Amino acid sequence: MAVSASTEFDIDAPPSLVMEVLMDIDALPEWSGPHKAAKVVSEHEDGTPDRVELTVSAVGISDDQVLDYTWTENTCSWSLVEGQQLSSQEGTYTLSPKGDGTHVKFDLSIELKVKMPGLIVKRAQKMAVDTAKKGLTDEVMRRI
Repeated sequence: MAVSASTEFDIDAPPSLVMEVLMDIDALPEWSGPHKAAKVVSEHEDGTPDRVELTVSAVGISDDQVLDYTWTENTCSWSLVEGQQLSSQEGTYTLSPKGDGTHVKFDLSIELKVKMPGLIVKRAQKMAVDTAKKGLTDEVMRRI
């Protein structure tokens, strides 16, 4: 059963800076609590991260994951290639200019390999949304 989470929020910084933070995969563990390690394994021809290895820990579950990233001018998307705890994961940040700032839409869908109690799943959803919103916003503002 797929579980999804989504949120929308604004950041008082230009989309280019928000995208710069998203592309800085190596810094992901600094602003995203669940991410314990992150490493770019390969890059697209334009230098953006392609394949990424992550170690993620949330609600008492740790997972080593391999993700493939896709980038456009206003999106950062990823899909799970391999993981021990997840059978699938699709995520996207979509950025839109809003005045001098950026409107961010975050969508995440995961499918666990093992069934988990609903309470734990809801906590993980909340953690993903909070990290996407607060973690990304704080890191962008720190870089201004």
